[in-house]
Amino acid sequence: MKFLKIPFLLIWRLWFYILMFSSVLLLSPLLLIFTFKKEHYPHFWKVARFLSKILIYGMGFRLDFQSDEKIEKDKSYMFCPNHASLIDPFVLIAISKNPIVFVGKQELVKIPVFGFFYKRTVIMVDRNSEKSRKRVYKMAKQRLQNGVSMAIFPEGLVPAEDVVLAPFKKGAFSLAIEFQIPIVPQVYYDCKRFFSWDFLKGRPGVLRIHQHSFIETTHLKQEHLTELQSKTFDVIYNDLVQDKKYMKDTNRKK
Repeated sequence: MKFLKIPFLLIWRLWFYILMFSSVLLLSPLLLIFTFKKEHYPHFWKVARFLSKILIYGMGFRLDFQSDEKIEKDKSYMFCPNHASLIDPFVLIAISKNPIVFVGKQELVKIPVFGFFYKRTVIMVDRNSEKSRKRVYKMAKQRLQNGVSMAIFPEGLVPAEDVVLAPFKKGAFSLAIEFQIPIVPQVYYDCKRFFSWDFLKGRPGVLRIHQHSFIETTHLKQEHLTELQSKTFDVIYNDLVQDKKYMKDTNRKK
């Protein structure tokens, strides 16, 4: 029975890339116009949200979003979700009305079409370069205005399927302290189960998201970085291990 599903899974996966590239091409005139100036970024964000919803709903997913605290319109935040799927960034964009600037890997620029807009809107970082990391601080300072927030997947990678949550990198927490913006921990329970990097696994379904109460950084200094990093890790990890569906998938027999 499992082998009979393989052709359908592969077609479904292929549909994701067809849907993504065709949507980006269709919306490219608007995306291009709204990436010329930083002042136009809120308009770009609306188009990006529309694109993300096309991908999510077009793949047969639905969103179940619960938040413990309300986002203020003109305030900046540091969003920190767990990372387990290619669909994660699109989920974050779809549920976020206020504009968010991502700090992402430089390697993604190589993706055709997508990479063109990626390099014009994302703050790219080469983690092996001290110069690149300093550039992130400079660009973040320019973008964190008028309610624009930042997002970093603090694991820095998509961990193996059997890992609950990979250790966090320091970047998100250092930036949050530097600019005195709250950490927003987000837990994505189902993205790995329904759309993992394993092409022979997945299906349409409801993607549950839990946005926890914010962790304030007011008055924190860089010497508090490790404490802030650990606190955020514990919030997300403890939520994930209590979710039976997530843990059953994480510990499944390979």
